[in-house]
Amino acid sequence: MSDNYCIGLDYGTNSVRAVIVNTATGEEIAESVWDYAHGEAGIIIDARDPNLARQHPQDYLDGARAVIKGALSHAGAVAGFDPRQVIGIGVDTTGSTPMPLARDGTPLAFSAELSDNPAAMAWLWKDHTSAAEAEEITASAEKSRPHFLAKCGGIYSSEWYWSKLLKCKRSAQAVFDAAHTWVEIADWIPARLCGISNPAQIKRGICAAGHKAMFHTDWGGYPDADFLAGLDPDLARLRASLPDVAYTVDQSAGLLSAEWAQQTGLPAGIPVAVGAFDAHLGGVGSGIRPGVLVKILGTSTCDMMVVPESQQLADIPGLCGIVPGSILPRHFGLEAGQSAVGDIFNWFVNYVQPGGTEKGSHQALTAAAEKLAPGQSGLLGLDWHNGNRTVLVDVRLTGAILGLTLHSRPEEIYRALVESTAFGARVIMERFEEYDQKVNEIVNCGGISVKNPMVMQIYADVMNRPLKIARSKQTPAVGAAMAGAVVAGVEAGGHDSFDSAIDAMTGTLDKQFTPINENARVYNRLYGLYRSMHDAFGVKGSQASLSGVMKELIDIRDKARGQ
Repeated sequence: MSDNYCIGLDYGTNSVRAVIVNTATGEEIAESVWDYAHGEAGIIIDARDPNLARQHPQDYLDGARAVIKGALSHAGAVAGFDPRQVIGIGVDTTGSTPMPLARDGTPLAFSAELSDNPAAMAWLWKDHTSAAEAEEITASAEKSRPHFLAKCGGIYSSEWYWSKLLKCKRSAQAVFDAAHTWVEIADWIPARLCGISNPAQIKRGICAAGHKAMFHTDWGGYPDADFLAGLDPDLARLRASLPDVAYTVDQSAGLLSAEWAQQTGLPAGIPVAVGAFDAHLGGVGSGIRPGVLVKILGTSTCDMMVVPESQQLADIPGLCGIVPGSILPRHFGLEAGQSAVGDIFNWFVNYVQPGGTEKGSHQALTAAAEKLAPGQSGLLGLDWHNGNRTVLVDVRLTGAILGLTLHSRPEEIYRALVESTAFGARVIMERFEEYDQKVNEIVNCGGISVKNPMVMQIYADVMNRPLKIARSKQTPAVGAAMAGAVVAGVEAGGHDSFDSAIDAMTGTLDKQFTPINENARVYNRLYGLYRSMHDAFGVKGSQASLSGVMKELIDIRDKARGQ
């Protein structure tokens, strides 16, 4: 039993995954995936309201049992493996995905009278029903607590904790009144694995609290009761159920209970790390360090950097948060991102369906689009099909394609959509650097980064930076396993710090994507036009002019075609 392992549980939007990782090398020896049973692809939706997205908490528990047992079964094929070699567990989830609990800690969705009520379930990160409440919270904080907004980019989002609670109060009074408290699933799942149900004993992670619920040590934790009462007196009641301390992922949420050990086959009493969001632990699993921008490229994106807490750090407008300890302990965690990337490509393929199932597949469109030169299509897109998360923080913005003619082809539109997301990524990178956070290295992870070289080359050309790819295809789960290794500690065969864990358990692929100078020059010109559109449609009071954009697109197009 010379090798030691940790399990990372990765709760995504549609499924949960377990990965068993060697603590000394980062080798992933087994994994298992379980699709959520409730709703459509795991999501409770409402045909009357396209902004609603909920999940049933039973899926989180059933999923944990299924994937832990499945991963241990697969690991049995590894010579010498024994479940007793598993020394720790880490958990990552989507977020902000808060859920109402009864006084005894039972999810309200487990009660017979509320089991079918979407408001009693977990409010998934992509639920945007609380856009009006988010605007109200922003306006109130601007007047009385501007320092709250300074740490979350200047605007509070409909994806976040307090917006969803306020929406529940106004749309589902019975559910709101029945809730003793609300907890992020990133905090609830580790607690349940440890047999903890009492809400007062659940350790709240700084990742969720700081980035989504306006928690900060500068003002004593969560927003004060007076501020919340100004929004609704009942929010102040819920504030009383919340602690004044939050924990980093190098701390233990508790020990795996005997019940969960019996149900899964893991050793009882191994530590379970405090939970965090999938993107943040994906950054850890990608080897995030100061100066490294980690981009998680999937259906949406998350862009992260860390800065040592010993350094002075300005508040950066438009970010999803600047939170001490939220990604790495003793570092400020900086989070940004795009609300849709892969989802935009999927929209074009699955809903527009250009050319039918054969000519309109991702593979066929990519093969045709990569034959085009930058600017050749004469098209320019805005990547706001699901709103803008960074730097405008406005869910009511929508996507666009400019320059269409009667000759525009599906592959040209597809490439323009890809380019639009790359332009949005460059906006985020430049915002970091505008506030003295120099990007020395970019590491990408997520499905798109390993599946579509054309997309990665376009990103490299648009951002004009070399792009690396994380070694693991499951970086959030690996990052969660690394948290388990750190809480287990060196004596148990883990690590004494995330520095040690990152050195031992992460890496990048040999292949990199390097900017092509000629492409970068064309994209730099197109990016200027993108910024004109970005500011004209997205920045209130902008003086950006669009009068010359179409004709300049034609000029760029004609040069690309050699005309």
